[in-house]
Amino acid sequence: MDVPGRSTVEQSLLRLPGIWKLVLLTLLGFTGFAATLASLPWWAVHGGASPSAAGLVTTVMLGVTVVVQFSVPLVERRLGTGRTLAIGVLALGAPSPLYLLSTDLVPMLAVSAVRGVGFGVLTVVGSALTAVLAPPARHGEAVGLYGLAVAAPNLLVVPGAVALAQNVSFWPVVVLATCPVLAVPFALTIGVDHQPPVAHEQVGRRGAVRSAMLPSVVLLTITLAGGGVTTHLPIERPNGYLATLVLLVFAFTSALGRWRVGRFADRTGTTLLLPGTVALGVVGMAALAFGLGRGVDVLLLAGAAVFGVAYGAAQNLTLVAAFARARGHGASTVSAVWNAAFDTGTGIGAVVVGALAATGMGVPMALGACAGVIAGCVPFAVAASTGPQRARGCGGAGECRS
Repeated sequence: MDVPGRSTVEQSLLRLPGIWKLVLLTLLGFTGFAATLASLPWWAVHGGASPSAAGLVTTVMLGVTVVVQFSVPLVERRLGTGRTLAIGVLALGAPSPLYLLSTDLVPMLAVSAVRGVGFGVLTVVGSALTAVLAPPARHGEAVGLYGLAVAAPNLLVVPGAVALAQNVSFWPVVVLATCPVLAVPFALTIGVDHQPPVAHEQVGRRGAVRSAMLPSVVLLTITLAGGGVTTHLPIERPNGYLATLVLLVFAFTSALGRWRVGRFADRTGTTLLLPGTVALGVVGMAALAFGLGRGVDVLLLAGAAVFGVAYGAAQNLTLVAAFARARGHGASTVSAVWNAAFDTGTGIGAVVVGALAATGMGVPMALGACAGVIAGCVPFAVAASTGPQRARGCGGAGECRS
C-alpha cells in the first residue's frame, strides 16, 4: 500500500483503508486492555488476595509493557509491522481465558505479564502508524482519531466490566478481554511493512530518541499528575457519587481534548498550542486541588474538566511534536519513547502523590505540588514545540517529515 499523499488532504481519514483498520484494531485492542484494568484486581480480592496485593496484577502488566516497548522497534524491523502487530494483539487477547482457571494471585500475575508484552507491542506500533498512514499535513488529526479509539474503551469498558464482574459473572469480562484476537486480520493486512537500510535506521533510531525526549518529558509530567488524580481522588472522597462524577468528567474531557486538538495542530503547528496546553493544565490542576482541599465541589468539577482537556490535548500534541522533530525517521522508536513516558508517568503518579500526602501535606496539597511541577515544565514545552521545526523552517505539525 502506498502511503497517502497530499491529494487526500480533503478526504475523510476514515476513508483511507489503513486508517480505518488502525482505528478498528485499536478499539478491539484497548477493549481487551480496559476490560481487566479495574475488574481484575476485584477478581483477585474475590479469590482471596489482599487489597494491597491485588494491585500487582496491574502493576506487573504495565511494568512488562514499559520494558517491552523499547524492544518493539527492533522486533518490527525483523518481522515487519503486520506480523509484529499480529503477535501483539494475540499476546494481549489469547491468554485472557486463563484467568478463569485459577483465582490464585501467582497464575494471574503470569497471565498479566504475557498480556503486558502484547500491550507494549500494540501501544508502540499503533501510535507509530499514525505517522505512517496519514498524509503529513494531517498527522494531528490522525493522532486525534487514534486517541479517540484509545479513550472510548476506557470510558465505557472499564466501568462496564466492573459492573459485569460484580453483578453477573467474571466470564463476560474475559470475553471482552479476548477481543484483541479479532484484530489479527486487520494487523496482518494493514499493509505498511517496510525494512529500511540498517545503517540509515541506526542513525535514524538515535536521532528519533533525541527527538522524542523533550516532548516525552512534558508528557510524563502531565501523566504523573493524572495518575495521582485517578488513584487518590476516590480515596480522598470515598462517599457519595462525587468522586465518580469527577473522574467521569476528567475522562470525558480528556478524550475530547485528545481528539479535537489534532485539527488545530495540523493548521497552526504545536508552537503555541503545546505550551498553552501545559499552562492550561496548571490552571486545571490548581483548581482541582483547591476545590478538593476546600470542599468546593463546583470548583473541583471545573478543575477536573479543565485539567482533563489539557491532559488529553497534551497527549496528542507531544506525539505530533515528537514525530515532527524526528523528521519522518524512526517512527516506531519515537512511539516507544513516548509510550514509555506515558506509562511511566501514570504508574509513578500514584506513588509520588501518595508519598507526598503521607508526609502530612495531604492529597490536596500533593496535587497542588503537581500543578507546580507542571508549571516548571512550560519551558520544556516551548523547547519541544519550537526546536528543530523552527530551526529548519518548518511550519505545521507534520511539515517536517522528509
